[in-house]
Amino acid sequence: MSVESMLFTVLLVAAFSLFARSVRRLHSYLMLGKPENRFDTPLKRFGSVLRVAFGQTKLLREPFAGMLHFLIFWGFVVLLTAVAESIGEGLIRGFSLSFLGPLYPPLVFLQDFVGGLVVIAVLVSLYRRFFSPPKRLQVAGREKWEAILILCLIMLVMVTMFGQNAMRIAASKGEADSARFLSGMLAGLCSGMSINGITMWFHFFFWAHMIAVLGFLNYLPYSKHLHVLTSIPNVYFSSLGPKGAIKPINLADETLTRYGATDIDDLTWKQLLDGYTCTHCGRCTAACPANNTGKVLNPKKIILDVHDRTFEKAPLVVAAKEGAAPGDDGILSHQLLDNFITEQEIWDCTTCMACVQECPVTIEHLDTIMDLRKGLVLNESRFPEELKSTFANLERNYTPWGFSHSTRADWAKGLDIPLMADKKEAAVLFWVGCAGAYDSRYQNVSKAFARLLKMAGVDFAILGTEEKCNGDPARRMGNEYLAQTLIAENIATLNGYNVKRIVVTCPHCLQSLGKEYKQFGGNYEVVHHSTFLRNLIEEGKLTLPAERREKVVFHDPCYLGRYSDVYDAPRELIDAIVGTERVEMERSRSRSFCCGAGGGRMWMEEREGKRVNLERTDQALAVKPDVIGTGCPFCMTMLTDGVKERAAEQVQVKDLAELILEAMEATRVTTSAQESRS
Repeated sequence: MSVESMLFTVLLVAAFSLFARSVRRLHSYLMLGKPENRFDTPLKRFGSVLRVAFGQTKLLREPFAGMLHFLIFWGFVVLLTAVAESIGEGLIRGFSLSFLGPLYPPLVFLQDFVGGLVVIAVLVSLYRRFFSPPKRLQVAGREKWEAILILCLIMLVMVTMFGQNAMRIAASKGEADSARFLSGMLAGLCSGMSINGITMWFHFFFWAHMIAVLGFLNYLPYSKHLHVLTSIPNVYFSSLGPKGAIKPINLADETLTRYGATDIDDLTWKQLLDGYTCTHCGRCTAACPANNTGKVLNPKKIILDVHDRTFEKAPLVVAAKEGAAPGDDGILSHQLLDNFITEQEIWDCTTCMACVQECPVTIEHLDTIMDLRKGLVLNESRFPEELKSTFANLERNYTPWGFSHSTRADWAKGLDIPLMADKKEAAVLFWVGCAGAYDSRYQNVSKAFARLLKMAGVDFAILGTEEKCNGDPARRMGNEYLAQTLIAENIATLNGYNVKRIVVTCPHCLQSLGKEYKQFGGNYEVVHHSTFLRNLIEEGKLTLPAERREKVVFHDPCYLGRYSDVYDAPRELIDAIVGTERVEMERSRSRSFCCGAGGGRMWMEEREGKRVNLERTDQALAVKPDVIGTGCPFCMTMLTDGVKERAAEQVQVKDLAELILEAMEATRVTTSAQESRS
């Protein structure tokens, strides 16, 4: 073995040993988190990796920035073969991957081609960082310069790779080297150099390349670009459970002394891995309705705070466990909540899940926020003053509002709507919900939908006063104990009637009854009324031949769209109304903007910045509609208030059921008029 090979071997062993030590350190920090099983269904998880990590599907939601990252990512993947070849060459003189035979020329062509694209992507990214950064990348200090350093390191890896390839070609052209078209062009610039000069430059580029690669590898565990190492694992371990479902607390476990989270050791190892994996891209913050309207909540900061607190506390805890050093009481007495994340940040969240939707590496911001809310409410009884009456109403009246439970079915008086107590069984249970039962405006929606069910001949019934709040508000406000009490009582009622199919007009009921009741033994098929009505029209049970000349824009409720992926059914309903012109807001479907009422915000005052509902109302009014269509009682309340605030009462806010019923009634009037004329 030559002296140069020996030196390279020492460098390689030292670099990989240091890297292994860093990985062990990172793993030991993760183990401070609570256990959680994320190792099930490996094939499904591998599919997520192919789609999200390698397909870069979430990044490509922003085409320009996504394509830049796509090129850099795949550049790394492809150029790993070039790194492997260089390592082999450092250990064994003359080593190459040419033993791949006919695969080798296309491989080296791809290396040059992708390398060139990476160089272009890095240059564009540097220009974008310096001269035209989007708002989410307008950062200063260490974060900005570290991002630039990483881009420069990537450029150095590319330049040195091309340099050594060019010198190799200049020294001796092989059969495969003709495929290195870019390196070959660079080699042509060296035609006047002596063989000694070429050899010297080859060694320079080789060593510079390997030092850059191995240095980059060992820098990553200590940098903001740790996500280069953890992104693929984080995608692999992402949740495969029902989207947006809150993890239950086993309240029967007498060994539990704390609930929710106040510090990193209350979070799971996956939540700590989320902290490792944040790319600092700011897409979550750019999508956040609270942050967009001047609130202090910044989803990116929440995850980075988890990262920073982990790296503050974990080294002391690990060292103490290993008996290496005593802990710093000052740091250990800190906690994630209050010292890093404020109470106000936690309560600003509307649980719209836009942050989770946009994150390119499947970070689960909402789980961490909800665990911190539970910690505030269950451990310390800290919550906004106005929630005292909300919790009291839920406990006494089984609704967030101050209405008597005995009046829950009053909206149905005189409408001949059957009760489950009388029928004992029905093909479909119409779960009315608190807003549908008590809110004077949304009672009209309940009546409209019930009339449509009758018109279609659907065998249905309601629970009446046997129905209680589904528990969603309490759960989203961190009061897991109260939520589980309501859930258990409702499940007992539903199972007592052997209910199998439920239709709801509220997406929050859809989420709770359809996904989260399963956690407690309540297994039901739950359908939103937009899907149910669409199916009735397709089956010919409802017909809408009359024309209505209206311009309708549909607002996608967060819990219907991002939570349940119901985007088409509401639009198909609107399109079924002959003559109706449907238009879209700039932020629609999976990019829809929250109305501001989710996560219990319906019952909290909004004291900072612009009201979220006004921002969404402005977006709706910008397309000049006659009607803003909704499919959620919260959205109807918030948008109606927004329209009034903007003095735009000429624009009506209507539920989908109301739009369909109006079309049905217009059809009847038209038919009656035609019959009288004939």
